[in-house]
Amino acid sequence: MTSAQPPSAPEPSHATPPRGIGDVIRQWWNGLPRVMQWLVGVPAIILIALLPVLNPPLITTTATDFGVVMATFAMTALIAIGLNVVVGQTGLLDLGYVGFYAVGAYVVALLTSPASPLWDTADHGIFSGPWGWLACVPLAIVLTGVTGVILGTPTLRVRGDYLAIVTLGFGEIVRLLADNLSDITNGASGLQGVLYPEIARTAEYPNGVFSTANNAGTLNYGVWWYWLGIVLVIGVLIVVGNLERSRVGRSWVAIREDEDAAEIMGVPTFKYKLWAFVIGAGIGGLSGAVYAGQVQYVDPKAFTVINSMLFLCAVVLGGQGNKLGVIAGAFIIVYLPARVQGVEIGGQSLSEFKYLFFGLALVVLMIFRPQGLFPARARLVTFGRRIYGAVTRAPIAAQSQRQETEA
Repeated sequence: MTSAQPPSAPEPSHATPPRGIGDVIRQWWNGLPRVMQWLVGVPAIILIALLPVLNPPLITTTATDFGVVMATFAMTALIAIGLNVVVGQTGLLDLGYVGFYAVGAYVVALLTSPASPLWDTADHGIFSGPWGWLACVPLAIVLTGVTGVILGTPTLRVRGDYLAIVTLGFGEIVRLLADNLSDITNGASGLQGVLYPEIARTAEYPNGVFSTANNAGTLNYGVWWYWLGIVLVIGVLIVVGNLERSRVGRSWVAIREDEDAAEIMGVPTFKYKLWAFVIGAGIGGLSGAVYAGQVQYVDPKAFTVINSMLFLCAVVLGGQGNKLGVIAGAFIIVYLPARVQGVEIGGQSLSEFKYLFFGLALVVLMIFRPQGLFPARARLVTFGRRIYGAVTRAPIAAQSQRQETEA
């Protein structure tokens, strides 16, 4: 006569149930083998790159050239990735990130513009000619990174609201210096004729494909700047992704979650916060260099506090700590105003109310989804659940085997 077997405990599930579209996509992507990720990702990137050429009727802007809009999106995505390093991954509230953006733009403008007071002749040496803009980009990144060290060394010892006020002041100081140091920055008049990559010169494009004079046809200057922006975004994502998986990235997460606990556990918090500031500043300088070459004109009006808030809005909307999420947030803040431009209600264009729409969107988002549209998920938590599931399944399996033996 066999003894009655007690009902076996249900096997714990180690899979985290998806809670939103971002979780579904992330779970599907993480379940793909490495080769399949490349086979899916590369065609997706190519399709995204061809959007301004294909001009899909449902998403193409009508009042503004779609290629120029996408070029602005790529530049803003660079800014959002850099700001995400500081705000999303390290948890440092930076309200003056536009200051780094301005430094990068002015470095390129001062070195290449014929209106720059730094040069007495039109020949700027290595910073003249077809490759002048490219020669300025590394210098813009380095000098902006040095600016991050200068700002971060005395200020990163404060936290929270105090750090936010200090960085907000830094952004305003940079703008006011650019506006008032007319002997250096040409003041409110700005710097015209900023160089750009003068490549692919032909009879059809005498100034190259990146020139603003190439403003007609399918492959206008906006499309070329968009393609260059995609290349830069991919390169920055690779660098930042490797940092996330390194000791530096783990230290950033520890500081973001609880700085005091991280310091007690031996993490040199000031060192890694300064790392985040410098890396974020360097990416901001790169985006500023792209902006200067794209518009070929730099003046202080482009670096206001409102723009800094929009950059922060992209990070918050997309999802702090999620690199792809902040790119989606950058697309939203650039694309939506351009999409509704020309749509008038009551004699006013809807694009004039973009700050109202973004403010309402942030309020609604903070109420119903405070982590953002695509919140970051800690992979270590996922692995911990899998380990817990494996450990708890082993005693259950051993108990079932003993019961079968006794029976």
